[in-house]
Amino acid sequence: MAKAIFYHKDGSGYKDVRGQLYHFPKMYLSRVQQALGDWIVYYGPLTGMPSRYYSGLARVTAIDDDHDLPDHHYARLADYIDFDRPLDYRENGGFERQLVSPDGSINPGRSVQAVRVISDGEFAALVNRGLSEPDEWPQRIDQAGDSHLPAAPLTYFEVDEPAQADYVADGYERPIIASTINRPFRDAKFRQHIRRVYDRTCAFTGLRLINGGGRPEVEAAHIVPVERGGNDSVQNGIALSGTVHWMFDRGLLSLADDFTILQSRQLNEDISHLLVKDGKALVPTALHLRPHPHYLGWHRDNVFKH
Repeated sequence: MAKAIFYHKDGSGYKDVRGQLYHFPKMYLSRVQQALGDWIVYYGPLTGMPSRYYSGLARVTAIDDDHDLPDHHYARLADYIDFDRPLDYRENGGFERQLVSPDGSINPGRSVQAVRVISDGEFAALVNRGLSEPDEWPQRIDQAGDSHLPAAPLTYFEVDEPAQADYVADGYERPIIASTINRPFRDAKFRQHIRRVYDRTCAFTGLRLINGGGRPEVEAAHIVPVERGGNDSVQNGIALSGTVHWMFDRGLLSLADDFTILQSRQLNEDISHLLVKDGKALVPTALHLRPHPHYLGWHRDNVFKH
């Protein structure tokens, strides 16, 4: 097994679903096979941003043939989680040593490879940098002193000694975060990311409620629940206030692909007066942050009570 980089561009024509399916031509099959059972990092351009970025990680669980397009395949992915922020590929002198030279020049042969195998040390540096930002609005419990919830315990990626030495020598002194299998850590990161990209505002009502302690009341809702195979991509999430979150999870509300809010016939009354005036959810402008049609379609087919 080996860690790898997967190049992804929204709207590229490949049949990708970020964090779930990665569509690729046969020329990269041997490299994807090396990553089977291991972790990969997403890399590529992001809407409205001028460079290329590392933006999240996932685990490769299976490889399937594309029966509709000859010489193409799918990598099936699990455990996807977004980075706290996009990491520019040139940041810190470059995370991939074969991509960015010490003098800052880019290896053109390496840069055009959509699938690249990387070392454990490079991967560890990316994950640590990508998942280490503190939450601006951490959860609290209303007990003595209103103390912070205890931090989720971390697990660590196993790396060989040379890779670990390279990692430390490059200036990364903090532990290598590998909490992608830790549910409390993932929940906290998902909530952090959703609140940030939705500016702490409920997408259905437009309400932006901040409590006396300065913390937002809006919740992070999974479109496809984790217990039913959903991941922690912001494209599988939406910011909702408590009541509409409850209704969304129970299929009384859903979303069309154009983000029109759908009301179930099983609702006791029309609640349009509680929702945004034009009936369309407030979603981020950037394509890579908006709810993905794949997840919205799943919710309409499996949860929504038509």
